[in-house]
Amino acid sequence: MSTTTSVPVLSVAPVVLSTPDRAVDLQLRVSAPTTGGDLPVILLSHGQGPSNHLSSLNGYAPLVNFWAAHGFVVIQPTHLSSRTLNLAPGEPEAPLYPRSRAEDLSRILDRLDEIEDAVPWLRGRLDRGKVAVAGHSMGGHTASLLLGARYSDPSSGEEVDLAEPRISAGVLLAAPGRGGDAVTEFVAENYSFFLSTDFSAMTTPALVVAGDKDASPHLTIRGPEWHTDPYFLAPGRKTLLTLFGAEHGLGGISGYDVAETTDENPERVAAVQHLTWAYLRSELYPGDAAWRTACDGLTLGRVEAK
Repeated sequence: MSTTTSVPVLSVAPVVLSTPDRAVDLQLRVSAPTTGGDLPVILLSHGQGPSNHLSSLNGYAPLVNFWAAHGFVVIQPTHLSSRTLNLAPGEPEAPLYPRSRAEDLSRILDRLDEIEDAVPWLRGRLDRGKVAVAGHSMGGHTASLLLGARYSDPSSGEEVDLAEPRISAGVLLAAPGRGGDAVTEFVAENYSFFLSTDFSAMTTPALVVAGDKDASPHLTIRGPEWHTDPYFLAPGRKTLLTLFGAEHGLGGISGYDVAETTDENPERVAAVQHLTWAYLRSELYPGDAAWRTACDGLTLGRVEAK
């Protein structure tokens, strides 16, 4: 399917998976094209931010609708960190729940049969051998863990390894970089798991998308280059897309007309839609020319690969 071939999309939410070992049951949105079979899957992890509903299964419509209209099944969980759940601050791992967020995505893959039962028109249409993960901001940290990044649990000192072998490729959108002296005192005091972020085992192929104006001063002292760490510090086949003039919202990917987007730019959002789709097409289907074609027409940023 090409970017010029768009089909209607059906979206079902909430799909609820009973999870007695979790603070609340896992709620999902499932979006898919109305036609086609052997559909690859994207697991999408939301970020945080000040809005009430973008950090849930209801966010990221610009990406979700595009990906689904062009041949992917997109599954979005509401992580325990979501403002929509308003969980008590004393919950273990609060407020950002780094381990739980990654476990949500593996749980989805464990329970695809249940998801298909809950969405009957999807039954038998998934290609379970072609799975990708994507995430924005904190969701990028979550996605990186499934791709092989690690951190040390602040409570136990245990190295947390949540790499997911069923995932073949990833897209990290404005994702956090390394820890240590790269993060601010605010992060060290409030989100100490970030201090130990380590990309040295993140071997799964990934596209890292970073804005060259994404300073994120509340998170890092290094400025925009911090968001390129998953590219430069991870081994294996990686690709970096740097978007000119983009800040943390990458033009507005978290929702349509979102007030918190500081760099609203529909053309930039369209580029992110197209390029992320094309990257995943070419990674999941070797020989597919979508990525090469998309890069040939790129004017809003630059691409490098290793």
